[in-house]
Amino acid sequence: MSAISQEGSNGLTAETSPDARRFRTLQAVGILCGLSAGAWLGAAEAPTKLVTLGLSPVVVSLSMVIGVFLARWSLPALIQGTSYIAADLRQAPHLIVWAILAGCLWAVANTLTIFAVRDVGLAIAFPLWNSNSLLGIFWGVVFFNELRGADWRRWGGVIGGALLMFAGGTALAIASSTQAAPENAFRGVIAALAAGVLWGTMYIPYRKAYLTGMSPLSFITFFTIGELGMMIVLAVVYSGGFTPLLNEMTTARHVLFWLLLGGFVWVIGDLFQQYAVKYAGITRGIPLSNTNQLWGLLWAVLVFGELRGTDAPIGQVIGGSLVMALGAAVIAFASVGRRERVSWQAAATREGARYGVDPAYTKARAEGREAMTSGARRSWIDWVVVAAATATLIGLATMARAPQLPFDLGWAAGLALVSLGILAGCGIALWRTTRFN
Repeated sequence: MSAISQEGSNGLTAETSPDARRFRTLQAVGILCGLSAGAWLGAAEAPTKLVTLGLSPVVVSLSMVIGVFLARWSLPALIQGTSYIAADLRQAPHLIVWAILAGCLWAVANTLTIFAVRDVGLAIAFPLWNSNSLLGIFWGVVFFNELRGADWRRWGGVIGGALLMFAGGTALAIASSTQAAPENAFRGVIAALAAGVLWGTMYIPYRKAYLTGMSPLSFITFFTIGELGMMIVLAVVYSGGFTPLLNEMTTARHVLFWLLLGGFVWVIGDLFQQYAVKYAGITRGIPLSNTNQLWGLLWAVLVFGELRGTDAPIGQVIGGSLVMALGAAVIAFASVGRRERVSWQAAATREGARYGVDPAYTKARAEGREAMTSGARRSWIDWVVVAAATATLIGLATMARAPQLPFDLGWAAGLALVSLGILAGCGIALWRTTRFN
């Protein structure tokens, strides 16, 4: 755009034009969303500790995915309404396929994380699967013009941050060998790293969707079809058939509420992560959301007492996590300059032209504005969806029992209150700036 590439007749420079100021505001919101995602994604992994009670990893994963499915339909219905989602999809129907594919990748990766938690613990597994940010940076540069045109300081920030994250991850991988038997530690490390690869690849459909203009609230509704379908297939195969799986789910009925609740918490974090990718890009948004490793460490150590009474080098675990978090911060705050911003716009134009999307729709959504002339309204369908999800949680809550796990209620309550405060603050900022577009 001319307002970005040169000085206009009104005296505005490229960096002080309304478009540039709007872009910086959106980027700041994207960074805030990335930090908020870290808090909620970290909290969502707490229910995976139930695997240590002897539950099958696929039962834990399937139960969480059912909770994710309920949340990914009920929250968008509550926030914008299904008619809004339908109108969005009419603009870019090709993205349904990409959303389902991304959901399949997520389901496999999430199952691998359960195995990783079982074998090496939450505090160790978290930073290892967060290697997804390294792969995400690569895909962002190769496919979506991120960092194209950026100066050496921004490239240095991203590369330097990536090296810090690699160093921290290596320290944690070495520390994991003292947490479990060697064969279990190796298996857990491989599972966590494989999950990172799948999640890193999953960001390709994310970025395609948001460059085109789709709202995250619309994208996730079809995303969850892929993840639930794939998870059911994995669970049936791993359990040896549908009947054995059903028997395992029935046996675990007293903890299903906690697992589904974990799925709901995950979706809140994932929504913030989606907005971070939309407005800050893969190269910034994903590393920032991977601060969930610190929140996961807090939940693991303070609430569940991991690493206490073991020979694990706690200093190395904490130091490795802090180094990885520092690397993520360096990457996240390598701000997007004018030339890179132009490259982003070129990638958005290319994606829109490839699938025949209205350029006005793509431009409006890139600016965080409403692209449709008539506002979507909630209907009775939306309230039925919300009521069904609520009734399911209430029904399972009546059967729930407190699991026999080391659990510090005081620390759990404190972390929960902080997370709720972050949710309120980021949600208000996102609504005021973009109306969740």
